Amino acid sequence: QVQLVESGGGLVQAGGSLRLSCAASGRTFSSSTMGWFRQAPGKEREFVAAILWGSRTTYYANSVKGRFTISRDNAKNTVYLQMNSLKPEDTAVYYCAAQDSYYSGSYYYTGTYNYWGQGTQVTVSS
Repeated sequence: QVQLVESGGGLVQAGGSLRLSCAASGRTFSSSTMGWFRQAPGKEREFVAAILWGSRTTYYANSVKGRFTISRDNAKNTVYLQMNSLKPEDTAVYYCAAQDSYYSGSYYYTGTYNYWGQGTQVTVSS
């Protein structure tokens, strides 16, 4: 059974930092593009960051560029999201997602990801 389990969420003041982790089990994701998405109350789930399986090139939403960093440790089958300079508008449930192995299509759309975690709440107070 394939599982993605996020951790590291919580309550933080504006300007603070959090590091989210996403541990995968049931199969290896070393050949899968991994992404982070978030969903605020009343809003659609949106792209935050992705790291490609081959080149390890990273992509970010404009709203988080320069503040968030996505990385992966294939030996641990884990992907991370380091979030710095957090803002109240970053408040959301954050989801980890994985694409099928060797898929090289869009990293931006939720529909291109086949595996999802249950989400972890991040709340940034002003």
